[in-house]
Amino acid sequence: MTLAELDRAVADCRACPRLVAWREEVAQVKRAAFRDQEYWGRPVPGFGPPDAAIALVGLAPAAHGANRTGRMFTGDRSGDVLYAALHAVGLASQPTATHLGDGLELFGTRITAPVKCAPPANKPTPTERDTCRPWLERELALLRPTLRAVVVLGAFGWQALLPVLNAAWAVPTPRPRFGHGVRHDLPARDGGPPLAVFGCYHVSQQNTFTGRLTPAMVEDVLTAAKAAAGPGRP
Repeated sequence: MTLAELDRAVADCRACPRLVAWREEVAQVKRAAFRDQEYWGRPVPGFGPPDAAIALVGLAPAAHGANRTGRMFTGDRSGDVLYAALHAVGLASQPTATHLGDGLELFGTRITAPVKCAPPANKPTPTERDTCRPWLERELALLRPTLRAVVVLGAFGWQALLPVLNAAWAVPTPRPRFGHGVRHDLPARDGGPPLAVFGCYHVSQQNTFTGRLTPAMVEDVLTAAKAAAGPGRP
């Protein structure tokens, strides 16, 4: 299976009844500001080139963001901060992400999440996280030849990602703790290049509006990840 084929399969998943019901209800009811738009209302696949050296891992699609637009972090306040930072450090072609077909391109970077459907209150259950895990496992396996750095946005993504990484890279016991700006280098189990894993506070409105996370802080982590990806990459 290619990454494009995986993305198409992700978009057809109906494995979690609660998430299916919620994402489709949101797509029908809509937010007043988007009433004239057709919502995506399906699982949201990852976004970025198949030979990415950097992966960004979030939590799940936002109900009126990616669940509306069909692309991770597109059309919401979190994406406003994230894509501006990606553009500032040379990992995106433009600082805004509004809709599919808006011309946005990522350079050597792929954005994904451990849960592919928008969850009620932005809180997937542990069972929903674990049910969705095989999609992330396959995605990272396909990125394995070129992946050199991962930026994890928030503690939920960190907890969900480390067990997945352990298949190809040796995650120590006890597992490293999440924190903004932390870096852990994981040796490859097959003797190949290691993987640099970075923590970053999630680009949620709660974090960015209160100043807990600033654009400069996001740019610093992305710059470190870009350096860890190696000379000339992305």
